[in-house]
Amino acid sequence: MSKAISIFDTTLRDGTQGEGISLSADDKLKIAQKLDYLGVHYIEGGIPGSNSKDIEFFKRVQTLGLSAKITAFGSTRRKDSAAHTDANLQRIIESGAAAATLVGKSWDFHVHTALQTSLEENLAMIYDSVAFLKQSGLEVIFDAEHFFDGYKHNPEYAVSVMQKAAEAGADWLVMCDTNGGTMPHEVHGIITALSSNLTNVQLGIHTHNDCELAVANTLSAIQAGARQVQGTMNGYGERCGNANLCSVIPNLQLKLGFECLEEKALAQLSNVARYVSEVANVNMPVNQPYVGSAAFAHKGGIHVSAILRDSRTYEHIQPELVGNKQRVLVSDLAGQSNIVSKAQEMGIDFDATSPPAREVIDKIKNLEHQGYQFEGADASLELLIREANGQVRELFTFESFKILVEKTAGRSVVSEAFVKINIAGTSLYTAAEGNGPVNALDNALRKTLVQHFPSLKDMHLSDYKVRVLDEKDATAAKVRVLIESKNYEDSWSTVGVSENVIEASWEALVDSFRYALLEASPDEQILTPSIANPGLHNH
Repeated sequence: MSKAISIFDTTLRDGTQGEGISLSADDKLKIAQKLDYLGVHYIEGGIPGSNSKDIEFFKRVQTLGLSAKITAFGSTRRKDSAAHTDANLQRIIESGAAAATLVGKSWDFHVHTALQTSLEENLAMIYDSVAFLKQSGLEVIFDAEHFFDGYKHNPEYAVSVMQKAAEAGADWLVMCDTNGGTMPHEVHGIITALSSNLTNVQLGIHTHNDCELAVANTLSAIQAGARQVQGTMNGYGERCGNANLCSVIPNLQLKLGFECLEEKALAQLSNVARYVSEVANVNMPVNQPYVGSAAFAHKGGIHVSAILRDSRTYEHIQPELVGNKQRVLVSDLAGQSNIVSKAQEMGIDFDATSPPAREVIDKIKNLEHQGYQFEGADASLELLIREANGQVRELFTFESFKILVEKTAGRSVVSEAFVKINIAGTSLYTAAEGNGPVNALDNALRKTLVQHFPSLKDMHLSDYKVRVLDEKDATAAKVRVLIESKNYEDSWSTVGVSENVIEASWEALVDSFRYALLEASPDEQILTPSIANPGLHNH
């Protein structure tokens, strides 16, 4: 049996049914190009004519020259009608898509309850619709909705649905675990039994994740003989989501020896997964297998010591195979190996036997005890390591700041910040407004620094997170602030902690600028006395 697997991506259709996911036509086109770059075989774009976004998508996608087959989704004809007069089927043909996904009922319970028609009419609806689309020159993928539930309730009818679609000329027969409640051993057994009733047909699998088994069920289906996988990037989809292609593809290819993507394309998997999450404006879980930022992250000192000798000790594959990378986390669990590894990753020559190495470890543990967290603040960590190594020259030092917040009736709140810093022995005083106190501080500090360090003009704050550390202390609780900053080439994160959210924000903000200035050009390297900012470096 062939080891080649057809990858059918339905992120743009089934994925958008997930809570909090809404894609514009431009978003869908961008993602389609990335999916095509990855090398998936089918890209399901949506339901033609159902909304203006999908109409625009099918119109514009034809101009992109994608290699993947663009697929339009629709259901079988209405009961007691003719296929050639069905508006839904006509829109599929008019969409210009090369293939059609046609969904039909395979569970007798649904036929009676949802369609409110006879079992015989449902079979006719399936046959007529598939045949009509085939006559129109389309490749047809038949999705048998609720197939596994239908088979368990009435196996003869579920099989007859598949046989009828095959008789009409369907190119693929896809079994759907629509409610996501089937177990892997059931999937394998049912597909094995179905295969004995159908010959010379191509089978596919479409699973949902309601029991956290979508990936497992997909693998089970492939091992039983299915050769098409339907799923979404990052597992997006209705309720608990669909089978996650970011896990399915490497599991099939790297663990089970099936052929899904070209090797060089598989190495782009992490990049594409993160791109899709950015466009969809959905945070990727850090612990997502294969492509998550923590998928190959190591924290315990014993683990880190081992992977420095051989990564196979605590990694099941080479991260680079899926475009990810090994990361060493530094925390209160850190040992000397963590710090050395992190320094090497940052390109810092760090002597593990030196007193500064021990001092940095102790300092990090002390700071984390106070509430700092460096796992998500690599820039603050790098500043600490470089300071211990004598590699940080303070280009500016803090003197004071003051914030005014004014609220008047009928007007929004206005924040104004006054910042005094010292550059090369000169005190500079700047004021700026913002839509909040942190934004005002950012604007005031930037206003002064950019005049002296022009490279900072390309830098901007891209994310700001606040977490309360001691909820029992209510408004007096200590808070941790994480700030992410970006320029045209890079992004970095810094951390600050205090009982005062403004002070914590200031710490993280100042470190962000200090980190950006590590790469300042020689003419910007103004050497001033090494006076730490009022943030974590004085704790």
